[in-house]
Amino acid sequence: MKRKSTRKQKHTATKTILRLPDLEVAKSAVLNSLSCPDAQRGYRHAIDEFVEWYCSEPRLSFSKTVVVRYRMHLESRHLAPGTINLRLGAVRRLAYEASDCGLLSADLAAGIRRVKGLKKLGVRLGNWLTAEQAQTLWQAPNRELLKGKRDRALLALLLACGLRRHELAALNFGHLQQREGHWAIVALRGKASHVRTIPSQIGSTGCLTNGQRLRVLNLESSFGGSVAPVELGAKL
Repeated sequence: MKRKSTRKQKHTATKTILRLPDLEVAKSAVLNSLSCPDAQRGYRHAIDEFVEWYCSEPRLSFSKTVVVRYRMHLESRHLAPGTINLRLGAVRRLAYEASDCGLLSADLAAGIRRVKGLKKLGVRLGNWLTAEQAQTLWQAPNRELLKGKRDRALLALLLACGLRRHELAALNFGHLQQREGHWAIVALRGKASHVRTIPSQIGSTGCLTNGQRLRVLNLESSFGGSVAPVELGAKL
């Protein structure tokens, strides 16, 4: 009679309760999978808030029930549905990466990913500047000073073209080109590394041209300090 092999098979047991080091590993995996700094900042903030709430509760398993409780916690804070959905998206991504790292079972991760967000009912009204308020803001810098001319050009680009602050900081004169007889900001890399072309209004282009001739457009001193001249082709 042949003896049956009594060799035990080793099984890698996945966890149900994630400790702080496990959450940090999953968080690092989430952030490393993102290339956009804005997305990394948003996910880091959302994950840190969830980890703080998760560690403050009794030792709970990282499961669908816990995420549903977290959603109820967010609702009790009277956050907007869009904000809650963003936070839940970060938690789903955290569970997905924890499962890939072998820290969480695939069944628990699948259950967490099935947690539904909130429905957005209606349309929220924004808080925009009126035409008169935008004109007053644009005219605030002193046009007699070189720094005032530079600040007017920057404000004109922000108001007329709807640029983000980091997009304006990365802008240079090479981005300003003519397309079909109109000035435009071409191949500007924005949020999530999206490349877009933005039509430029006549007023803002005119301000920028004046500032270019005067060689005073320097963002390094846009919030105070001396005005340093820049060469054409450099960053605004």
